Amino acid sequence: MVEKTQKTALLFPGQGSQYIGMGKDFYENFKEAREVFHKANEVLGFDLLSLCFHGKQEELNKTSICQPAILVTSIAILEVLKKNSPIQMVTCLAVCGLSLGEYTAHVAAGSMTFMDAVRLVYKRGLFMQEACTANPGGMASVIGLEDEKVEQICNEIKSLGIICTANYNSPGQVVISGEKTLLEKASILAKERGARMVVPLKVDGAFHSDLMSPASIKLSRELELTPISKPNIPVVANIHARYVREPEEIKISLAKQLNSPVRWHQSVSMLIRDGFNQFYEIGPGRALSGIMKRIDSTQEIKNIDTVEAFKNMEKLN
Repeated sequence: MVEKTQKTALLFPGQGSQYIGMGKDFYENFKEAREVFHKANEVLGFDLLSLCFHGKQEELNKTSICQPAILVTSIAILEVLKKNSPIQMVTCLAVCGLSLGEYTAHVAAGSMTFMDAVRLVYKRGLFMQEACTANPGGMASVIGLEDEKVEQICNEIKSLGIICTANYNSPGQVVISGEKTLLEKASILAKERGARMVVPLKVDGAFHSDLMSPASIKLSRELELTPISKPNIPVVANIHARYVREPEEIKISLAKQLNSPVRWHQSVSMLIRDGFNQFYEIGPGRALSGIMKRIDSTQEIKNIDTVEAFKNMEKLN
């Protein structure tokens, strides 16, 4: 019997996966992780490490805090894996990150330095918080309705204000984003047209909608000042679910991402079509592993967010 060739991609989580204590066991057990957290503290000028390990959940949930916190935790774990495990970057042929996680993917691929990414995502979080305060909004997850029907609902009422599809997570799960009154209208229409449920999300505002345009403009200026290189391995961009390889297109895609839909379902499906059949979710939480099961339950995905999961890797390989 011919053994199946493994083609590996790394996946990195986005905002919402944060929890108090994330990365602490890696920090305590591996100097590579300690170095990553200490570098981040230097860049940010405040004690992110303490916020991650001993802070209050409400503080960690702030957009400007959780974004660098998730990136730093994910990179700390990745550095441990690169030096102490069967996962070697030479065997990983693509990377993909959900929203904020796209920055982690660029660090992993070598197109952005860790220090620049920490600085950028902190500012990204601040810009998003400012936009949320100036233009209040929200998000809701529509479950059990086809993408096209959710898009149609948004199109029907967008003449009244800002409403759009924001995250294509998996078949039958689309997140909508926009002004709160329009979210309520869209939620009612979705239920009337067959949605199993509509769940309001606990977020600060209408991410990945036009309400984030002021943040996108500010972020674009920051990206212009940031050195970006060609990635060593392909990175999948959220905005169109295609690989980005040139520095200028990377900058454009990251700026546009703030007020454009995250095409996660399409991104993962493209990787599968390209022959990827082994996935590692690297970073806090298990959200991407759960989404993968809904996209394609036959795919092999291993979540690594604790030292225990890391130690079990060799048994799984």
